[in-house]
Amino acid sequence: MEKKLRIRCWITLDQEKFFGPGRLQLLTLIQSEGSLSKAARQMGMSYKKAWDMVNDLNSRGSQAYVIFKKGGEKGGGAEITDHAKKLINRFAALERKLEKIAADEAAIMDML
Repeated sequence: MEKKLRIRCWITLDQEKFFGPGRLQLLTLIQSEGSLSKAARQMGMSYKKAWDMVNDLNSRGSQAYVIFKKGGEKGGGAEITDHAKKLINRFAALERKLEKIAADEAAIMDML
């Protein structure tokens, strides 16, 4: 039996989840792919679910996180804003700190 101490973190707004590991992954994939549909496909989620997640971020956040480019000769796409890049970096740093705390406290697993 494998035992592992995990700490999961989400940011809530008005007691509803706003940002966490899933949205972090979605923004990161949008950044690398330049496309919401490609990011959604890589995550194994529907375009609509990905769209709803981005729409929630953009509408409830203090600033936009994703900007969509209209289709044209080269097609449309999506890109994350500088605000989103800062959130990605800060949240990733927080996750690293939490992983260290979990590693430091792994002795609790001996009580199971």
